[in-house]
Amino acid sequence: MSTALLVEYYEELPDPREGHPHVREAAFRKGLAKFKQKVASRYMEGTLHRLLESSDPTVRRASTLALGEVGTMKASNALLARRLHDEDRGVRQLAAEALWSVWLRGHTDVHNRELQRLVDLRDRKKKRAGLDALIEEAPDFAESYNQRAIVHFQTREWQKAIADCEKVLELNPYHFAAAAGMGRCYLELGKHRSALKAFRKALRINPGMEEVKRTIRALESALGEERDDKK
Repeated sequence: MSTALLVEYYEELPDPREGHPHVREAAFRKGLAKFKQKVASRYMEGTLHRLLESSDPTVRRASTLALGEVGTMKASNALLARRLHDEDRGVRQLAAEALWSVWLRGHTDVHNRELQRLVDLRDRKKKRAGLDALIEEAPDFAESYNQRAIVHFQTREWQKAIADCEKVLELNPYHFAAAAGMGRCYLELGKHRSALKAFRKALRINPGMEEVKRTIRALESALGEERDDKK
């Protein structure tokens, strides 16, 4: 399948920076839906994987975006996580967004739809009950634990949130947000060394997390540790 064709689809997308915010958002969503339809009709997931290794950053951007729309958790999660370390900033940003999309549809269609319904719920008690039920039904759906960890964080149940974040990382070791979330919980508990360890893990997965970088530096300074970017 032609590389040029994928780039053509990608470059047809409207510029999300142009126009009134509401108008440009709607236009981009519409354009993205067309992009997804074209990609799905022309490209196999394995072909998109190969294009991720292109020397052309535009091709890597296009394939990263495409996998965010059509990629599967099993086949694309690890490969997209590698793009978090890409030399091109645009690829790195698209990879982080693509991973979230893949994680949210990381199970069966039925369970994916239920998770999205729960994510959109405003009633915290109903959301928590729904997530409990989803986890019981699909105990290997990593993102359901992450969403429940968010609820625990909101209700200041730090240990429960940490336990769910640990489960997320057991099921999906590339989940930088779960690692960072664990760090925030440890901060709330006053366990600064555990927080530092969790934040460093998040940054190893996704070196583009600027807020996490700043938090690590502050913790290193407070704990009297020398900065070590390899930790």
